[in-house]
Amino acid sequence: MSLTEGPRLAPSAGGPADSLVVLVHGYGADGRDLIDLGAAWAEILPHTAFVAPHAPHPCDQMPVGRQWFPLSLADPHAIARDTLSALPAFARLLDEERTRLDLPWSRVALFGFSQGAMMALSFAVTAPEPIAAVVGASGFLPPLLPPGLAPSRPPVLLMHGGRDEVVPVYALTATAAALSAAGVRAETHLTQSLGHGIDEEGVERAGLFLAAHLAPPTG
Repeated sequence: MSLTEGPRLAPSAGGPADSLVVLVHGYGADGRDLIDLGAAWAEILPHTAFVAPHAPHPCDQMPVGRQWFPLSLADPHAIARDTLSALPAFARLLDEERTRLDLPWSRVALFGFSQGAMMALSFAVTAPEPIAAVVGASGFLPPLLPPGLAPSRPPVLLMHGGRDEVVPVYALTATAAALSAAGVRAETHLTQSLGHGIDEEGVERAGLFLAAHLAPPTG
């Protein structure tokens, strides 16, 4: 039985995928919330497959939605604990998808929104093998890294809205600083007029970032 439930998009160019982007939704949503990003990026990522898995648990506060773990924004350390607890199942899901497509981890990228960004960033910097890239939108990296260099240091893009009332904008600079301290360089993209969401400018910026790091292998 597949671990992954949620929509998928095959490469727009046809043929086998040379890379995979996993779209990780936020708290109370499901994979259908983000799968349209794959269609938006199809032209610049024509050989990339997209999957937007549903989180495994019904949402505590919105039963029609899903959650990766119970969420209390008031306690970052509880979020770190719950994120760590959720990571093994998340890693198995990712491994199933990349194995299905016969791709190495180096050809896998993640895009996460809100709670999905917490999952994507946390996996990316603790993974046993480096992934191609990770984009975290309107989220943050929970305080789960011990002092020293992160086990994995992929390219990172952090995006945030200046009017975000769910995850305050200071999470952008705090996460960038935490990543820097762990040896991970992060690009940042701030849209001052944006709330808790993704706008067209962010979609374009994220797509170009992913395309740059998923360029077809040469040689």
